[in-house]
Amino acid sequence: MATKRTLMRPDILEDGASRPVVNGIQPSVVYASETPDALDAQYEGRVQGYTYAREGHPNAALLARAIARMEGMEEGLTLGSGMAAVTAVLMGLCRAGDHVLGGDQLYGRSLRLMNEDLPRLGIATSLADPTDAAAFAAALRPETRLVLIEVVSNPTLRVADIDGIAALCREKGVTLVVDNTFTTPTAIRPVDHGADIVIHSVTKLLAGHSDVTLGWVAAKDPAQRKAIYDFAVTTGMTPSPFDCWLAERGLMTFGLRFARTQETAERLAAHLAGQAGVIRVLYPTRADHPDRARAQGLLKGQGCNMVSFEIEGGRAAANAFTKGAEALAFAPTLGDVGTTLSHPASSSHRALSPEGRAKLGISEGFFRVSVGLEEPDALLAAFDAGLAAARDAAA
Repeated sequence: MATKRTLMRPDILEDGASRPVVNGIQPSVVYASETPDALDAQYEGRVQGYTYAREGHPNAALLARAIARMEGMEEGLTLGSGMAAVTAVLMGLCRAGDHVLGGDQLYGRSLRLMNEDLPRLGIATSLADPTDAAAFAAALRPETRLVLIEVVSNPTLRVADIDGIAALCREKGVTLVVDNTFTTPTAIRPVDHGADIVIHSVTKLLAGHSDVTLGWVAAKDPAQRKAIYDFAVTTGMTPSPFDCWLAERGLMTFGLRFARTQETAERLAAHLAGQAGVIRVLYPTRADHPDRARAQGLLKGQGCNMVSFEIEGGRAAANAFTKGAEALAFAPTLGDVGTTLSHPASSSHRALSPEGRAKLGISEGFFRVSVGLEEPDALLAAFDAGLAAARDAAA
């Protein structure tokens, strides 16, 4: 149907005999309907359409469907950030008096939401070790409404017992929410392992270029899906059409990027393990990883693109390392085309006490690496330069 012209906007681009290969950006905040009856039909789901961008727009819908196909979900919802997705789930589904149980190594802001914001609103929370389903069983309460875990923890790369926790949630009638940002649908599809809701920070690997901020969430249950949507719309978690368009572009190369960065990450982990001054290296496919057997089964032998390691010398050595590895970006993000270094003690987990970080195995010499697309030999040389500087500082 041709676009209806208006007095203020008489020149609207019409479809021609050909069609664009790339989807366009639709920045419109509002959409015009023909009649009140037509608007009713739209809101009641009898016809497809858009009304106001906060309630949905074409670029968000295109991206949501693309990720849903990757995750094996019926449909999804694109939101303004990964934390918007986490918040929409927790706040959309929980009420005062409920209890939420989370993994004890969630992303730092997810931990803050659990530890500070939800209790303030009357929602009780607690944390348990996601690698131990028995620990989760012991932490469940009669009022537990929801369990939130990540498949691979941030930043120590522990692998959750998702199958055991999913079985426990089914038995108790508790909703299982899985953040699949680190692992992505290429390594694991949580819905195939019993997850009820899946979350992504699209900002990271899926978009892949550090130029968008987006989140995504999908729920199997239609009632939960609506509750999450209603909360997100009411609180204005609207994603930018431009960011959605960029993320859709990023998905086109995701498979290639994931394969290349994973290959380099495994090589980097092996290289770091042989260097003086390195206390330990964490990578899921390594023989010395504490959850290697589970990783082999869940991730089908894949290790993904994240590597964590710890160096001697504390904060002084850490400062020297980031300066010495000047070819690498020291930035609290992951999933970029370029390799980034993160220092959890000063970024994602800075809100924890030193004792709290130590309990998780996060020291002042602990780094998390998101491996990018650089030529591998050049990347290893950059790490060698940083380690040499750290050794000098620790001497």
